[in-house]
Amino acid sequence: MDLNGSFRQEMEFIEEIVTDIYRRLHISSRSHLPQLFGMDYSIKFVTSWLKDTSSHTADVLTILGIGGIGKTSLAKYVYGLYSHEFDTNNIIEDISRRCEKTDGLLALQKQLYNGISKQSPIHVHDSSVYTSMIENALVYKKMFLVLDDINSLDQLDALLGSKGLHPGSKIIITTKDAWLTESCVLFKTNVKPKHTNHVLKGLYKTESQKLLCYHAFMCNDPKVGYEEVSEKLVEYCEGHPRALQLLGKNLHNRDVAYWEGYIEGLKKENGSPINNVLRMSFDTLPFKNHKDLFKHIACFFVGMDRDVAETILKACDIDTRSGITDLINRCLVSIGLNNELMMHRLVQEMGRLVVREESSDKPWERSRLWCHEDSFKVMKQKKGTENVLGLALDMRMLEKEKLHGSLELKTDALSKMDSLMLLQLNYVQITGSYKNFPKELRWLCMHGFPLKSIPSNLLMENLVALDMSYSNIESFGSCYSYPRRLHKRLKLLTGWWSKDKRLLGSLKILNLSFCEQLHSLGGFDHLPKLERLILRGCIGLLDVCESIEQCFELVLIDLSYCNKLEKLPRSLHMLKKVKTLLLNGYYLGESQIKIRDMDSLGMLKANNIGINTITSSSVIQEVIPRDLKLFAVALPKYLVSLSLKNNNLSTESFPVDFSCLSMLKELYLDGNPIVCLPNCVRSLPRLETLSMKDCNMLTTVEHPPHTLACMNLSFDSNKPLLRRVVFDPEMSPLIFIINWKMLTSSSFEIQGLIKSQPMSNVSEKVLRSLGWSKLNFLNARFVKTDVFFGGSEESEIQMYYEFGIFSIIYGHEEMPDWIMDRSTGPSTSFTIPSSPNNLTGLNFCYILTSPFPDERFGFGDDVYLRLPVIIINNITKKHTWIYEHNIDSVLYEGGKCLMFLSHWMFGMNDMESGDHITVSVMELVGGAFFSSTASKKPCHFTKECGVSFVYDDGEEKEEEDVMGYYKSWNHIIGGDLTGFQSTTGEYILSKRRILLPYIDMYLLNFNQFCGEGARFKDDQVHFKAFSQRRSDVQEVGP
Repeated sequence: MDLNGSFRQEMEFIEEIVTDIYRRLHISSRSHLPQLFGMDYSIKFVTSWLKDTSSHTADVLTILGIGGIGKTSLAKYVYGLYSHEFDTNNIIEDISRRCEKTDGLLALQKQLYNGISKQSPIHVHDSSVYTSMIENALVYKKMFLVLDDINSLDQLDALLGSKGLHPGSKIIITTKDAWLTESCVLFKTNVKPKHTNHVLKGLYKTESQKLLCYHAFMCNDPKVGYEEVSEKLVEYCEGHPRALQLLGKNLHNRDVAYWEGYIEGLKKENGSPINNVLRMSFDTLPFKNHKDLFKHIACFFVGMDRDVAETILKACDIDTRSGITDLINRCLVSIGLNNELMMHRLVQEMGRLVVREESSDKPWERSRLWCHEDSFKVMKQKKGTENVLGLALDMRMLEKEKLHGSLELKTDALSKMDSLMLLQLNYVQITGSYKNFPKELRWLCMHGFPLKSIPSNLLMENLVALDMSYSNIESFGSCYSYPRRLHKRLKLLTGWWSKDKRLLGSLKILNLSFCEQLHSLGGFDHLPKLERLILRGCIGLLDVCESIEQCFELVLIDLSYCNKLEKLPRSLHMLKKVKTLLLNGYYLGESQIKIRDMDSLGMLKANNIGINTITSSSVIQEVIPRDLKLFAVALPKYLVSLSLKNNNLSTESFPVDFSCLSMLKELYLDGNPIVCLPNCVRSLPRLETLSMKDCNMLTTVEHPPHTLACMNLSFDSNKPLLRRVVFDPEMSPLIFIINWKMLTSSSFEIQGLIKSQPMSNVSEKVLRSLGWSKLNFLNARFVKTDVFFGGSEESEIQMYYEFGIFSIIYGHEEMPDWIMDRSTGPSTSFTIPSSPNNLTGLNFCYILTSPFPDERFGFGDDVYLRLPVIIINNITKKHTWIYEHNIDSVLYEGGKCLMFLSHWMFGMNDMESGDHITVSVMELVGGAFFSSTASKKPCHFTKECGVSFVYDDGEEKEEEDVMGYYKSWNHIIGGDLTGFQSTTGEYILSKRRILLPYIDMYLLNFNQFCGEGARFKDDQVHFKAFSQRRSDVQEVGP
């Protein structure tokens, strides 16, 4: 009898009974919930998803992540909190492990069906029959179901069936494979569930330390003397909760010396305690190809550009198309922001341990050598074998004092490695003949190569990628500096031809970055398959050969920071496949790129240069005038991405014509001293990404291409000069990247987002439309304001406009006399009175002062009052707007009050007569919002607030045109506020939603004003300046 199995089944049965009691009593079992560290955001996310009832179908949430990252803990925690709110609920744990047993899946189906049907147990011995019974129950019952640790489609299909789910049902699936959920038969039905993914990536450093210390010291902080060793362990675990937990338990009550020894053991990659949990993801990979791919990446390619790695691996007969996708789906690999392959440290360690197991004590018999110490010893002792597929050695990573004898290696150490395809020898002192280098090499990386040229006896016929960065190489291949026709004639006339020619017929990637001695580059006619040419930082490079026109397969050229390269090859425009050209720091400031070309022989004739049999190439080079060396060239017309960062391009020196770049989608102008958007950029018909980051001289951006999907205007300057951004009315929705410093306090406008102008410039017509009067006394007055990260500024009193809200701030003791409905304190409530005319807006005013006028707080001698948040709630229509002003704080002059006057452009769909309205002013204290009536000590005091109503006069009037421009903005009350809406319905009207697009609501503190578990409905705001129905309206007057 299996006592362990019987005990486990008994425990599971008891747990089911306890859970059912909680459900029947409709109470939460939160008292039994474990403490979760660093998962507040995920708990709120799942809670929000669970309470979101906007979907008319069922909802399925997949929680993804590597083993031990917290998927099960999160699902069980939320289930424990909210399962009692559903009449039918069930949780099935540890599905993958339990399915490994005989009839394991049948037992799971039985548990699930008995849990959701609440009928007498039925004994069935056919999985398909159980599936039919389960899917019938799922169709007719609204339920909350958790399926933990799914690892195959068969499991999902057996447990969910194909008939669909009852509307309102909530299903949580935890898995390591993102592909599974939407591939099951449930998602092939006519009415598909709404699916959401939530990926767990680990804990932040602070929470990681708390979790480690909780298990190691039974407190949240390390004991005295353990600070350094605990920090090392936190760094090692990279936020992995299970690893932190296991290591903490293993090190409980151990002294510092034991900790240090334990850490050294981990560094030797003998396998972390979490290895078995992570190993399951590798073992379940479906193909040998995928496993080999994973091991290759773990040993050699973490941090490398994905496209480069794929090119190399394909040449090693590895299928990367399906392989990398599968590894990403299983959370074994991820892709970084710069397209680099990334892998969690513990996952990488697990992959390397798999390779180490091939031969624990004889590294030369392993398939891959990535450990620099092992690689050095194998080469030093010349023990390499044909088993070795890849070897990496970087001498900078070795502790030289631990090595004995000479550090010099011999080339014949590689002679027995006949299968070697991947070789990295960085900063290695290697001598001997290169003729015996492995012939199967596909990738050769030799950073810091000491010779001045590539050895002539190095066979490279099969080489796909050559990386000689940071080397002493002075030239590569032969070079000619004239167009092909002229070169042919010179060759015939002078008899000149290179003797050093080797066909590199397989080479696709050539990287000579930061070879500071490199002065010329040629021989491209012997690189027929070259796809990527990377010469970044070759500060001595003088010439790139015109034979580059022979590289028909080139897709990327990087000449960034090649400062001495006076001209680009004139034949560059002939390359039809070049999609990316990087010219960062190329320093084009005094020249212009133009779209033109000229026959070079014609140039020689035009300058009276005679050609005869004794004219050498050097003579021709000397007699060509310098201005012709700088002659402008045509850019490849099929470019998709062009980068001109840090080129000292002023508005005057900017390229005058981009008309041939009709295919361009990405343009990077970062760090250039341009003052406005160049005209040639506006005409690019397919541009999708425009970056002008750190263009600190920029003052205006007018009418960028309407095709843009992303625009970056973030700045490094403390006082950016940008004052106006004007968009095309037909612009596409875009990701708009700006920072706090952009939003200065006075006299600027970003169309569709915010407009600030002095009150003296606002027309009387606009003020009348707002229902404002008797404010002329403000025209000559000043106020000092502060914007977060933007600093303080004294300026004329400004009128601000954002989100359909006009506002002014000034020092005053009394509200305007036309604010009739007033209340003492920070809130008011009222019912909108009936009127024969239409309501066009609501004026709201409050008076702010310090509750401690004798106390000094703020910056230096100045005292600032932080502006509170305004919350308007239409109780009748169930609409709520939460508004945070662009200005963060205003200078408080002792004894005076601050007056905040605003006009909200509400329409009939937002407010009308008979609606019951409440307005509250909330203050920010200590990083959290709360009402000034709360028990906590407030920083500000709202003395009084009041409202007045603005109606039309029932007739056509000219003010309609005056307000038309403001009403044409898209992201305003009554317009498109989708990106600003929470899952519980509130609208968060704050610039921070644009400035911090990926930060969710609870991190911005707004969740306190919303329903439980609220988060933003959309991941980010897709900005569009003007609404579609009003995009033809232009601004009339100031």
